[in-house]
Amino acid sequence: MLSRRHIRLKVMQSLYSYFSAKEDNMPVAERAMLKHINEVTELNLVIVALLIELVKHADSFYEEGKKKHLPTAADLNPNRRFVENELIALIREDKALMDRVSRVSGIWLKNDHDIVRKLFVELHKSEQYTKYVASEDQGIDVDQRFIVNALNDIILNNELVHHILEERSIYWTDDLPFVATIIMGQIKSQKSMNPTSVFKDDSDEKFALKLFRNTINNNKEYEDIIVKFSKNWELERIAIMDQLFLKMAFAEILSMEDLPVKVSMNEYIEISKYYGAAKSKLFVNGLLDNVVKTYTREGKIKKMGRGLV
Repeated sequence: MLSRRHIRLKVMQSLYSYFSAKEDNMPVAERAMLKHINEVTELNLVIVALLIELVKHADSFYEEGKKKHLPTAADLNPNRRFVENELIALIREDKALMDRVSRVSGIWLKNDHDIVRKLFVELHKSEQYTKYVASEDQGIDVDQRFIVNALNDIILNNELVHHILEERSIYWTDDLPFVATIIMGQIKSQKSMNPTSVFKDDSDEKFALKLFRNTINNNKEYEDIIVKFSKNWELERIAIMDQLFLKMAFAEILSMEDLPVKVSMNEYIEISKYYGAAKSKLFVNGLLDNVVKTYTREGKIKKMGRGLV
């Protein structure tokens, strides 16, 4: 489910929490990290739950319209295309998925924000919605395309949606882009939207655990490397996140023999661009490049297989 980059990001978040809390119980910390990573599955279900609640609200909205004192023709014969969206119908037919969705739907209902109604009002007023319900084009492909566009342009861009997600987890807004990508892929390929493991296979879980352990176990050594190659700056002058990017990169480059050096370097340079300060990319790039060149020359980087250095 998650790519290696996304796994790195989740490990990074867990390491930040670990070092901030100054924990010293590795088994407990590892279980907390795996729980944290698996919460991505819950976020997936939460987004599906929001879609379902929007459709339920739309159904109630149209039924209430019929009960007006002086209903219009449109009130009496509403366009129920959104309510009868074929993709949503398939989701609701999946009993196992709906059972899991029902357990998390409270996040949208048990709050004071009235988010489902407000979001439906925004959706209902949109040009996308108007064109969709009026279109003569039929079929599940059209219904899928509308849901994907509605998620991209309206639902997942809503500030109140972000606020509610942040109330549940401070990391969920960071996770939202790649969880949204996963959901879009499921919709377009017509695969089940019932998420299973966040890891594609056992090797990904082992990768996460090894990266987490190596970064913690070699923390002091990695701090010394940072100070040495940053021209003897005091560690306190280097941003905490920049330190973390570098320590994780060192964990892969120096302690994980089956990972290509260039892949590890490129991943953390790219991550620093989005999650670091303005100059993080240049700092991380320059220091990593210097360390790799020096340690390669000194024979300190050990990799198994060709093309890994």
